[in-house]
Amino acid sequence: MSWLSRVRNSISFLPKRQVTDTLWHKCKNCNAMVFTKEWEDNLQICPRCDHHDRIRAHTRFGQVFDDARYDLIATPDVREDPLRFRDTKRYADRIKAARAATEEKDALLNARGKIDGRAAVVGVQDFAFMGGSMGVAVGSAFVAGVQAAIAAHAPYIIFTAAGGARMQEGILSLMQMPRATVAIELLREAGLPYIVVLTDPTTGGVTASYAMLGDVQIAEPGALIGFAGQRVIEQTIREKLPEGFQRAEYLLEHGMIDMVTHRRDLRATLGSLIDYLVPAREAA
Repeated sequence: MSWLSRVRNSISFLPKRQVTDTLWHKCKNCNAMVFTKEWEDNLQICPRCDHHDRIRAHTRFGQVFDDARYDLIATPDVREDPLRFRDTKRYADRIKAARAATEEKDALLNARGKIDGRAAVVGVQDFAFMGGSMGVAVGSAFVAGVQAAIAAHAPYIIFTAAGGARMQEGILSLMQMPRATVAIELLREAGLPYIVVLTDPTTGGVTASYAMLGDVQIAEPGALIGFAGQRVIEQTIREKLPEGFQRAEYLLEHGMIDMVTHRRDLRATLGSLIDYLVPAREAA
């Protein structure tokens, strides 16, 4: 064995997969390779092109709540696989796989905490759990979040990210649209604001219901927001859609949302809105 081989073999190298997974992050927008720590320190935003990546619920809670301190609100138990649905695999197996991959019960989590010193209840849809799809569990979690906000006399803030209704639950998933609408009306009857933060992507039945019913509509830069897909719309109207159609900036320009807010400014913006919409004497 040559001296070069002996030296090379004496050096411990990390496995290729471990290096890729732990040291580098590849931007989905510009394909730039960024140090994972740099990307995480930048709130999971690409420092090269400013692309706002999709983030998990607990990461979002940590970014939004003061000192990253919050208490999770229990997710209601619901009947799973009510239709005993099966396509290429059983729906029950898909749920088990999603839970194993995400370590979450379903696609919507709620937590209570403080934003700039003011009480708030925040819900976050996790796109990693079956595309954030809306089923009975998501509808129940949404209602539970609204009820917790009313009990705490605090605003309810929802971060949406979904591919739409969960097809494996059929009409039961579509029933969550009016159910969520009723819950929002209860929040308004209590004199509390409902604030929506649209993140990438927010589509389908979620867009057609609670995602577009906020007292204030905020979106992250570049977020895809729409009901039907762009290709479906083009095939239906037989016209080419404008550049940037269904992106947050296009919707802002055409009056469908109130503001596009960078992730680093989001907590301060939410704090200002709470100060404005909830009188201090009423804050929990």
